[in-house]
Amino acid sequence: MKTPTRRSFLKSTAAVAAAPFLLPGRVWSADTPPSGRFTMGFIGMGKQNGGLLGNFLSQDDISVVAVCDVDTTRRENAQQQVIKRYAEKKPEGWKGCEASNDFRQIIERDDIDAVCIATPDHWHALITLAALRSGKDVYCEKPLTHNIAEAKAVIAAVPANQRVLQTGSMQRSMKEFRVAAELVRNGHIGKVEKVIVSFGDPGRPCDLPTEDMEPGLDWDFWQGPAEKRGYSSVLSPRGVHNHFPDWRNYREYGGGMVTDWGAHHIDIAQWGLGMDDSGPVESRPPEGWTEKSKRGATLVYADGTPVTHGDSIGVHFFGSEGEVQVTRGRFALSQGGETKARFLDPKVDKTSLEAQLIKAEKEILGESPKVALYRSQDHIRDFIDAMKSRKQPITHEGVGGRSAICCHLMNQAYYHGE
Repeated sequence: MKTPTRRSFLKSTAAVAAAPFLLPGRVWSADTPPSGRFTMGFIGMGKQNGGLLGNFLSQDDISVVAVCDVDTTRRENAQQQVIKRYAEKKPEGWKGCEASNDFRQIIERDDIDAVCIATPDHWHALITLAALRSGKDVYCEKPLTHNIAEAKAVIAAVPANQRVLQTGSMQRSMKEFRVAAELVRNGHIGKVEKVIVSFGDPGRPCDLPTEDMEPGLDWDFWQGPAEKRGYSSVLSPRGVHNHFPDWRNYREYGGGMVTDWGAHHIDIAQWGLGMDDSGPVESRPPEGWTEKSKRGATLVYADGTPVTHGDSIGVHFFGSEGEVQVTRGRFALSQGGETKARFLDPKVDKTSLEAQLIKAEKEILGESPKVALYRSQDHIRDFIDAMKSRKQPITHEGVGGRSAICCHLMNQAYYHGE
């Protein structure tokens, strides 16, 4: 494929995202493809997709046939990872793994059932929409989109194209978060009075100096729909690297930790408040806001419940009769000032997370809670099972899209102070 100019590239990708598509000639209700395996392509082969690729490769009903990255070393490394994994036992019908620079080469293939997207955030929606409209199911990392308009477009596009989408908000497939949300939803801490969500700073404008470009990276393609700027290794480190690059800290490409870890923790606040079909009605800046404010922005829901960005444990629900605290590997429940279950500090709490979750389930929730939330024990497996059943997975487009909107609303309060 001829390397596009920036102008032609943006026009063509916009057209792909906006155009309707013709349904491919397969039966939508079929449980699995004729081969018994779903074929997948992977787009954006950095650290996050490295882990996702390994997980999907371990699934017996997945066949990876394509990888894509704008960095030559990363895409070739991913291609070799697939080839090495399938060297001894090739999936039925597997004919190799194509490595490409341009995601459109994956989107255009009618022999690919689904894509996994782990690019920088500013690319998420454009690639997702193109994939959906070409008849592919989508696993897309969080935050699902880079702005509110994109979230609305993706939420509408999934059912319109009869597709399945899973957002990479994997905390909903972790037991501590599901138990925490069920306790709140079933009224075990009374009326929720406030929620504190904790993560890092909002996004900031990109002011990085331009560095000399090395061969092997299509920097213009990396920028894509973002404003054109000079190359920075902070944004896209060359080759295979074992860290999460800092593009996520800049507004042009991400939304700081508000859309990074916030997309996890605000998502759990949404779950606990029962707001997956809705969201806040107001986004307030911190009191005494300045352009340097980094904490204190608040989302307010229709019943007056505030969700405030602070510095504590990941998600802290405060109710009229108790509290629930939860983050990865940590959990606590108190009622009436008395601790009912707690695993917050392994050095202090001589127990285990699993033991405390079992205690909360048996002694507080009981066998048949009034509100029983979706149970997923494996986020990747949940997506694959949804592709088979054609039912919505645990973090479908409505969940991922609305949680992303919450993050964007919070950032707007920080950015504009109003």
